[in-house]
Amino acid sequence: MKVIHTVELKPGSYEEQLPDFSPDFPYIASYVELEKHLGKQSPWHWHKEVELFYMKEGAVEYDTPQGKIIFPQGSAGFVNSNVLHMSRVKEGEKTAVSMIHIFDPLLVSGQTGSRIDQKYVRPLITAPGIEMIGLYPDRPEHAEFLAILRESFGLSEDEYGYEIRLRTLLSELWCRLLAIAEPLCSEGAHGSRPSEKIKMMMVYIHEHCADKISVAEVAAAAYISERECFRTFHDCLKMTPVEYMTDYRLQKACHMLAEGNDSVTRICQSCGLGSSSYFGKVFRERVGCSPMEYRSKWRNYDID
Repeated sequence: MKVIHTVELKPGSYEEQLPDFSPDFPYIASYVELEKHLGKQSPWHWHKEVELFYMKEGAVEYDTPQGKIIFPQGSAGFVNSNVLHMSRVKEGEKTAVSMIHIFDPLLVSGQTGSRIDQKYVRPLITAPGIEMIGLYPDRPEHAEFLAILRESFGLSEDEYGYEIRLRTLLSELWCRLLAIAEPLCSEGAHGSRPSEKIKMMMVYIHEHCADKISVAEVAAAAYISERECFRTFHDCLKMTPVEYMTDYRLQKACHMLAEGNDSVTRICQSCGLGSSSYFGKVFRERVGCSPMEYRSKWRNYDID
């Protein structure tokens, strides 16, 4: 199980880069210590693979364009395919440790268009009303699901037949999840998830973050007006386009500080954050330390 301290993004996109994700077995397991992320949160992102997680310690808040859900210790959650989401440590909590399965639904269905795909997989991953599902230990109908999920994280990769046993458990979890979600699958069947325009604008900002970007240019990337651009950012991310640009640039700067040896000046240029003095001021206001202090702190995490 890979320990994750940051979300990496695919070049030219805002889709999450999944390390060690192989087409011959499209699955990874990760152990996420969210309190060690910048701002104790993961940035807005998405992935075509589905996400199934279990809260081991603390509590986390997941946000999607449809709203937010709190997951306390002992609960679990499902994030649907291509759903825009972010997570943060719940206010008042010191930690938020989760174990996560991320996998292509083809691992369950076998192949696109198969009977299993059409009957059991597509109805869930294409349901516009289902972005996330919460599963809680105080609800009797969720208890067995949570028990199987915990069992699935206990499998050892070194055990003979690991891949078959894991796929069997994930398939059982999928069947139970579909039964829980069935009332929601038919709701808003003719609608669409509200995040496609915001994704187009986020990709544009990602690709051009080193440049000066106007709100008009961001709006044009999604073929909408500036007014609709502001409304879309507010409705989906609860922030303005400019606030999002700054947050994204700081996320990228933090990644460069932690993973590379570029100078602060070089990082400023790559992230579109102006002069070194301005970058230092904004960084300290948002992160609570200087860029070099952050680099030192992050590398101490790796040593630990």
